[in-house]
Amino acid sequence: MRNATPLKPRERLRRSAAEIGRWKTSRAKWVAALEPAAHFQKLFDHIPGVYFFAKNKAGHLMFASHGLLQRYQMSDDSDFIGRTDYELNPDAMAEAYVEDDRRLTAGEVSIVERVELWWDSQGMPDWFLVTKLPLYDTRRQVQGVMGILRRPDEAERRLPVFQTVAVAVEMIRKDFGKALRIEEVARACGQSLRQLQRRFQSAFGISPQEFLIKTRVLAATRLLEQSALTVGEISTRCGFVDASSFTQHFRRRLGQSPAAYRKQMALSL
Repeated sequence: MRNATPLKPRERLRRSAAEIGRWKTSRAKWVAALEPAAHFQKLFDHIPGVYFFAKNKAGHLMFASHGLLQRYQMSDDSDFIGRTDYELNPDAMAEAYVEDDRRLTAGEVSIVERVELWWDSQGMPDWFLVTKLPLYDTRRQVQGVMGILRRPDEAERRLPVFQTVAVAVEMIRKDFGKALRIEEVARACGQSLRQLQRRFQSAFGISPQEFLIKTRVLAATRLLEQSALTVGEISTRCGFVDASSFTQHFRRRLGQSPAAYRKQMALSL
């Protein structure tokens, strides 16, 4: 067997600043001549598990990959273009997204990276990595925001920060409707409550208790939208002690009662 020869890139001649400038001008003309609706965002339709979006400076959605449209149960972008986060998401989630955009467009940060609780393809709550960047015009003025959402890949899930909470997350995702106690989750993971809390905070920026409540609230929003169950029945199914506790947690995180949320969703259909 012959020895394998490693492939190396060719040596490149150095180019002058003037030549690089000419190519940048050529690139700008090339991009300007492209059909806007056929730009690079369509590439994301062919990357499994990655969702792309872009908004203008006022927060109106301009582009979205097909996978993201499907998540919002839209067949094409004719029902997506021009909408705001408040038209697509519960108020508390929309406010967080809008605050991200404000920080980016104001130049307070150059990138936003954080973990968001969302639905996976089976309708189970799971975490996604969200990355946002500002969009600039030819004068380097911010004209909007672009971003991607994706699930952590297998390599990332093997990182210690994820591994330490992976078992806990799976327990919460599967058993959030039961009378689940975080102390029990910690024991099942072979950790103390304090260890689990520290590691959750490191991985997601929230406590395991808050992750459990957000999972329950997120599950409740789906039932409010897609079922005729009463508020009391939904509170029981989603693991809350009673309807009063459910309403309190729901209002705190979404800014309105479950009944008001259901009414709002019904009017938007």
